[in-house]
Formats: sequence, structure tokens, C-alpha cells
Amino acid sequence: MTLDQDDLINSIMASLDRLTYIKSEDIPNIGLYMDQVTTFMEDRLSNTTRNPGKDKVLTKTMINNYAKNNIMPPPEKKKYSKDHMYVLIVIYYFKNILSINDIDSVLKPIRDNFIGKEDANYNLGDIYEGIRKTAEDLTESIKEDILETYHTAASIFPEAEGEDEELLTMFSFITLLALDVYIKKLLIEKLIDGYNDKLDKKAMKDLNSSDNGRKK
Repeated sequence: MTLDQDDLINSIMASLDRLTYIKSEDIPNIGLYMDQVTTFMEDRLSNTTRNPGKDKVLTKTMINNYAKNNIMPPPEKKKYSKDHMYVLIVIYYFKNILSINDIDSVLKPIRDNFIGKEDANYNLGDIYEGIRKTAEDLTESIKEDILETYHTAASIFPEAEGEDEELLTMFSFITLLALDVYIKKLLIEKLIDGYNDKLDKKAMKDLNSSDNGRKK
């Protein structure tokens, strides 16, 4: 490993160490207006963008479209609740890898079963915190996977030297990481398609039961 490559890997590991997820307790318990929502998101998530300070986390147009298309519940008297914030944070992480339709498919059962349901076994805060804490616990294993992938990439062309070694290692590293993302994206899409099929069959069964009831 060259000095530049060593610095790169150390930089990646350091950035993962600095990666934090918004805690439920840090989200205001009061309704927020649109400007307050976008400001909160920028303050808390701008460090996760490619170009912090330049790239927007979530714009007003995005948020309005999510509500308009029922991806998230509409604001209440122009204010966004804590549940709205949970959904928006999840959407932020989804939107770079999933289509808007897939995001809707993933969130729909959560919206239907846990938002505004006083008799539900879990509320949205419970679900959010459970996933957030688990994601933080996974950081170390993710770092180990990245290091292993890098060392694998560096071993593909053992005879390469100098600039060739650096170029081929970097290309291999990026390609292996991209393939990992691609495979996981395929898996996510298959899971979503399977779940949608299950929901469609259930809806059809309920419709048939309803029709039979009316015929009687």
C-alpha cells in the first residue's frame, strides 16, 4: 500500500467514525414549519452529502412532492410533526438508491400500521430508534468489510508496480464496492417486488370476500 493509498483508507475510516444518525431525542417534539424542517435537516445531515455546504439534503419541492404523492402524511396546519421527521430522514437515505415508487412501497405498511395508531404494538419512534441504534452498532463491521475489500482489490494484480499498481488497485476497489451496492440493490428490489405481490394478493382476496358478502 502506498502512502497516498494509506492516507485514503485512513480518511475513509475516520469519516465512518464521524458518521452519526439523528437520535429521536434530538428531533423537536413540536410541529415545525417547512423552513424549520429544511434547516434542521441541513444542520444534521449535510455532513453526509458529497459536497457539504453545496448539496441540499432535502428541498422544499422534494418534501412537498412526498406529501402530494402520499409518500408521507400531509403536514398538519402547515406543520410537520416528529413522525413526519422520522419519515423524511428515512426517505433521505432511501432516495439515492430506490425509486420513488419503491420508497412508497417500503413505507406504505409502516404508514398504514404504525402512524396515528394508538393501539399499535410499536410507534414510529420505537421503530426508528431500533434501526438507528443497530445501524450505529454495525459501523465497526462495515469498516472491516471495506478494509477486506480494499486488500482484496490490492491483491488482484500482484505484479503491478508504481502508477500501474495505484491505478489498478483504485479501479478494482471502486468496482468491487460498486458491485456490492449493485447486488444489494437487486436484493432490495426483489424483496420489495415480493412484498408488493403479497399485498396485491391480500387486496384481491379481501375484495373477493367483500363481493361475496354483498351477493349474499
